[in-house]
Order: sequence, then structure tokens, then C-alpha cells
Amino acid sequence: MIQSQTPSGSRPAPHPGAAAPIYRVEHRTAYTYEAPVELAHHLAHLRPRDETAQQCVLHDCVVEPAPDHASVGQDVFGNARRLFAFYTPHDTLSVTAISLVRVQAQTPPDFAASPACDAVRDLLLYRAGKPFVAQAEFSFGSHFSPLFAQATAYAASSFAPRRPVLEGAFELMHRIHADFTYDPDSTEVHTRAPQALELRHGVCQDYAHVMLSALRGMGLAARYVSGYLRSRPPPGEAQLVGADASHAWVDVWCPAHGWVAFDPTNDRLPAADYVRVAVGRDFADVSPLRGVIRGGGEHTLEVAVRVSAVES
Repeated sequence: MIQSQTPSGSRPAPHPGAAAPIYRVEHRTAYTYEAPVELAHHLAHLRPRDETAQQCVLHDCVVEPAPDHASVGQDVFGNARRLFAFYTPHDTLSVTAISLVRVQAQTPPDFAASPACDAVRDLLLYRAGKPFVAQAEFSFGSHFSPLFAQATAYAASSFAPRRPVLEGAFELMHRIHADFTYDPDSTEVHTRAPQALELRHGVCQDYAHVMLSALRGMGLAARYVSGYLRSRPPPGEAQLVGADASHAWVDVWCPAHGWVAFDPTNDRLPAADYVRVAVGRDFADVSPLRGVIRGGGEHTLEVAVRVSAVES
């Protein structure tokens, strides 16, 4: 028996009558290089997504020094992405993104009434002559969350064939939270799910990658979500792990309900204090800022994130 409360209701629709807070998100990244960078190309995912229960009402991104080339658009997963490049030498780089985001609370679906695990798995499984389900692309292994026997075995006890799929996902989230120790010094940004599962230590990225491998090993569709948590909780509530930094959690696909979010790091369902920025197969698809440079030598990196409520 799991101790967390199993929710009921319907997730996709915003909670009727619930206040929609507006959050101000500031994400600053600063690099200092020991030698000039001669050439650089960067990719950023910093603008929060526009979804049914979330709207980015303002976004501004300031890059210093000013890049020689910049463009904005969407990637294949519908995330806003910014590309910028430098063809002139520079020894520092600062990227500051400021967003105002309205987040509407949602009522979770009735987990006990969700389709059976084997029915969802069968729906996602491609057969000749059968229509392709687009969400099935998230049922395959990826670089950070490959399919491997240990993850599938770990998930199996939560997913009996006829068990409601969202009940199984909820229990898996709870088990990962209980079995793992949050430890920022145990892993690094390049740690993959097999190593994280063996260690049973890690950060939000590791918790999410393990849960993705486990879910996909059961034939289910699951995707990585990057975003933010409210930095200062309301009075009387504890601060969540992952505040004041980029956070990561998981979406699980369920027919009739769409994508349902689970946060194994905090053992809870993401609510109106979460801001969604990007979704993908794993961290490699949604890194807030990545790039390729020539020159620069060693560098120092400073990242600061602040999420504050500005209106309810």
C-alpha cells in the first residue's frame, strides 16, 4: 500500500473557478572563459510552453554580448527554441530570460478509472494496417533513458496487466521517491538511467530518466519535462526540491486524458506551482542552454533561477 493520496477527477481541463496565478520567471546563465571564444553556436529552450493550462504572456531573452546571428522558432516537439551564434571573439557570455506565465490549476483524472496497462500498451504497439499513434514515439528508448532489463524489472511490480495505467504510474513515482536519495554530488549532467538506477542516488534529472526507462520498458509512452518550481511556497508549506533551479519531471500518456504529469523527486503531481518549459525524449532534447564553441579553454558557469508569484 502506498502512502501518498491517489487523486481522482479529470486532469486535462483546468480546474473551474480556480485562480490562475501569474509567475515571474528569471533564469540567468553566465559563462566566463579563460581564453577568448572564437566561434560559437548555441541552442536555448527558455521560453515556457503555451498549453491548455499554461500561457506565457511575456517573454524576453537578453544575450550579452549581442550575437552575430539569432533566430527563434519551434522544435519538433512544439517547444520554443532560440538559436544564436558568435563569429567574433568573446570571453564572457550572459543569457538572461524573463517570462511572465499564467498557470491554471488542473483537477487530476480518476486514476482508478484509467485504461488497463495492457490496453494502453496494445494501443501504442504498431501493427501492419493499424493506424500509428503519434504518442508512440515516446515509448522507445533514448540516449539518457534507454530500455534495459533492470528498469523493466523494477517497474513490473507496479504494472499488472489489468491494473489502471495511471494507478501504476502513480505507484512507480512513489517507489522511486522512496528508493532514491536526493544527492547533488552523486551524479553529473551526463549520467544515464542505468547508472542512476544502480546508484539509487541523484537529482531530479536522474529520477526522471529512471522513471522514463521504467515506463517505456512496460511499453508505455512517457516524456521528459523541464521547467521550474515556485521558489517561495505559500506560508505553512515546505519548499519543494528543485526550487531555485531548473526542475525535471515526467509526463505519462493515457488515452482520454492525454499527458498526465508526475514528479518522482517530490512524490507529487505537478500543480499550479510548476511552470513547464519544454518536453522531449530526455534531457538531451530540452537542455536550457547548450552549444558548441571553438576556443575558450576552461570556463566557470553560474546559473540563477527565481520564480515568484506576481498576481493571483
